[in-house]
Amino acid sequence: MEKMAKFEKVSFGVFKEACEKLCPELSLDEITAAYESIKLPRRATKGSAGYDFFSPLSLQSGIKKGDAFTFPTGVRCKMKEGWVLVICPRSGMGFKTGIHLANTVGVIDQDYYYSDNEGHIMVKLVNDASLARDIEIHWGDAICQGLFLPFGIAEGDDAQKSRNGGFGSTGK
Repeated sequence: MEKMAKFEKVSFGVFKEACEKLCPELSLDEITAAYESIKLPRRATKGSAGYDFFSPLSLQSGIKKGDAFTFPTGVRCKMKEGWVLVICPRSGMGFKTGIHLANTVGVIDQDYYYSDNEGHIMVKLVNDASLARDIEIHWGDAICQGLFLPFGIAEGDDAQKSRNGGFGSTGK
């Protein structure tokens, strides 16, 4: 199999900034402990296509029915040109609990790695499906999966802009 990417941790500063915005109740010691214990994505078996992404946090109150939570994964991904990382729900989590990604499927472009936020991958889980029930999320729980896919470009494509940001930044 071709190796086309490498997962890395973002810097502590980028992770801390995201945690302070998304989880203002966390102390500096808790943010530091979460950063130090970040697990890089990995496949569960040699036949797995998806790389499991893990929660760097334990949510005291979980994700209540009708709520959503954005996880700062602390992870970024450097990819070869011509590849994209697609973030999908974990099938078991969605099937059993109805939890899903806010954006249905996340697209992590190759050039996102070079953004000001170091390409920090965020995952927003929503708990609003008909199967919804209060869900506990603990440190190290797999919260989504990422798949690497090759992509092509159309004839006449002349995109020259550079990316800086995520979540719709190229449309600004």
